[in-house]
Amino acid sequence: MIRPAIALAALTLLTACATTPTPSYRNTDQPLSVTTRHDAARLAGEWRVRAATPDDASLTAVTYRPGGQETFALTRRICNESGACEPRRSTYPAKPLGPNRWALRAADGAEWQIWVVWVDADYRTAAIGTPDGRFGWVLDRAATGGEDRITAAREILDFNGYQSGALIPR
Repeated sequence: MIRPAIALAALTLLTACATTPTPSYRNTDQPLSVTTRHDAARLAGEWRVRAATPDDASLTAVTYRPGGQETFALTRRICNESGACEPRRSTYPAKPLGPNRWALRAADGAEWQIWVVWVDADYRTAAIGTPDGRFGWVLDRAATGGEDRITAAREILDFNGYQSGALIPR
């Protein structure tokens, strides 16, 4: 009788140690759309994060570099225990999956997709999402202003299944 109890305890402990699933901030039963506007040169450059899902609270900027070796650089504001903060940039190789869709690869081999769900006609504001709902971003060329476009980007993400309250404005 003791052996089954020990086995059950060990199984429970192993289950508790298993990796926690990545949260999803969108209803993945709803299809995720991709914008038909595609101009890599106009999409290129630095974008300020104007809203993001909670797991990306430290993300401040996203930079897209098209060309032969496409990359995305993510800049985060990292703070230490004493409260000192500094920007840190991580660059990820981007494998094109089609217009406005890429697979990014981290140094540890982890891979995820990002899609441009919407971009305004002048490439000032963009809504970025992932098919698995792992994160969503509202990006803009400027850190302030353009509230009508920021609202439109949030509404597009909402239409694509993102939880309305999940995006934290900056």
